[in-house]
Amino acid sequence: MIRISMSLYLVTGGAGFIGSHLVDALIEAGHEVRVIDNLSTGKRERVHAKAEFIQADFTQLDQIKSSFIGVDGVFHVGALPRIPFSIEHPIESAQANIFGTLCVLTAARDAKVKRVVYSASSSAYGAQEVLPLRPEMPANPLNPYALFKYVGEKIAEQFYRFYGLETVSLRYFNVYGPRMADEGAYVTVISIFKRQRKAGQPLTIHGDGEQTRDFTHVSDIVRANLLAMQSNRVGHGEVLNAGACEQHSVNEIASLIGGPTVHEDSRKGEARHTLADISLTKELLGWEPKIKFVDGLHQLLSDES
Repeated sequence: MIRISMSLYLVTGGAGFIGSHLVDALIEAGHEVRVIDNLSTGKRERVHAKAEFIQADFTQLDQIKSSFIGVDGVFHVGALPRIPFSIEHPIESAQANIFGTLCVLTAARDAKVKRVVYSASSSAYGAQEVLPLRPEMPANPLNPYALFKYVGEKIAEQFYRFYGLETVSLRYFNVYGPRMADEGAYVTVISIFKRQRKAGQPLTIHGDGEQTRDFTHVSDIVRANLLAMQSNRVGHGEVLNAGACEQHSVNEIASLIGGPTVHEDSRKGEARHTLADISLTKELLGWEPKIKFVDGLHQLLSDES
């Protein structure tokens, strides 16, 4: 377990998939935790009983600013994720992912919070000619969600530059694990396949299925967040990758889950391949993933079977 000095931490989106796991880890480590979530996609029952829960919309500065008083560090996990939703609802997506991030950073600055760890997205890379993906590569967002999350990184960087608020952005690579969404606009291919298999339906593959992703277990993402809050080597607006450094195709995932498949048209605005280079993350945080994808997927399927 990662030990950091006992503190009061605020987690936006703490009733969601990644946020609730992060809250659990902070509570287990002995910290006080305050959660802000509007429950648009999160679930109240996921919030640890020892955490203080505030139902509020982090895009409304007046609703949230008092909650930042006395806070030592902020994990800004809350977002409106997923590419299809951002294409269909660009205004709502921008409101949450750009203006919401601006509100969180402003509230943190005004309350003199020491550090904000921002949940960024590997989708900022978009299509690149060379793999693995490294933070120094120029961003090439292919869809509104990717663009908005990238803008959040730049806002975080500027809050360090102009206001001295320590910030770190972690670019997540395709996070999976217990509590991941299984319905609505935010489901991943793993959740879709699990649901289809349970219903006895064929697994829906978009395109040829040879597109690959770097799937990262939520427990590894939680550790990256804790280290990013702790490390005295970051806090200056850095952008770091948090990925498993493995490539797995959609066809491979379908095979691991099992059952017949059906193909549909490819989705627009998605990169063909992703693969993280975590050398800078290892150097600055001492972090590397512990869970191999095949092991994590098998555990997920066995836990929910």
